[in-house]
Amino acid sequence: MNAIVDFNPLSTVQFEQVRAEYEPEFGITWLFMRPSPRPCFNRICMSELLLNQTQIEASHANPQHRPQQPTNYLVLASDIEGVFNLGGDLAIFKEAILKQERSKLLEYARLCIDNVWTFYNMQAPITTIALVKGQAMGGGFESALSAHVLVAEKGALMGLPEVLFNLFPGMGAMSFLARRIGLNAAEKLIRSGKIYTAEELYEMGVVDVLAEAGQGEKALQDWVRKTHKSLNSFQAIQKAKQRVNPLTKQELLDITEIWVDAAMRLTDRNLKVMDRLVRAQNSKVGSQEDLSLSVRAVG
Repeated sequence: MNAIVDFNPLSTVQFEQVRAEYEPEFGITWLFMRPSPRPCFNRICMSELLLNQTQIEASHANPQHRPQQPTNYLVLASDIEGVFNLGGDLAIFKEAILKQERSKLLEYARLCIDNVWTFYNMQAPITTIALVKGQAMGGGFESALSAHVLVAEKGALMGLPEVLFNLFPGMGAMSFLARRIGLNAAEKLIRSGKIYTAEELYEMGVVDVLAEAGQGEKALQDWVRKTHKSLNSFQAIQKAKQRVNPLTKQELLDITEIWVDAAMRLTDRNLKVMDRLVRAQNSKVGSQEDLSLSVRAVG
């Protein structure tokens, strides 16, 4: 990375599972996820991400009082070697389904939507970027899809395994993919349950910037350097694209309701398949193989 400075939009708050860095040259704020004990979206990680995002956005609300460290680019990345994020907390899903606690599952799902919607729908002139290295599965892939720009290293693996336990990805995958590659292609990708390489997704138009293995940060910074001279134009075009093919938060919330109702109907057999993926989430954090092999075995 270029020269960085300590950055915390909430200087009095100590975060457990999100680390922030700031590069002043182009105004890049990095949010590094480090969820624990599993590399998936637990409530603490999501709450900290949302708090950072909303405070960064709020700091730009008054154009006459720009912050001393303005954020032009907000990057979502990972501190965990080999893993971007493995998605939803499947252990919580299983517990809520077994106890038929619909409200508990819906509360979790709405927190997911708050995150992806905020990242997608920044009202401030901030371009959001996801940097995927290693594995991005389920909700991890969905969070990357919510970015304005998706950067991925060659060899990164992304997939939506939910259909393998008779569910579907309900936190934005259909909405974001449909706007990137069309509804029919989005449905085909989701129904496949397949794990895709970054190279395959780049050819499909899902990944925007394909980086060499180990060169994700450099590729991202090169893209920023190239784009920055016409950033106003780029951001205006992004807003125009969102107007031509609009997405509302209500659409995301409505789909989440469908997802929760479908989850409540899962059978013991479906939950046993989910168990295998829970074990994969718990196994050797950072391994490129554990979850992908489990998904392939289930499929």
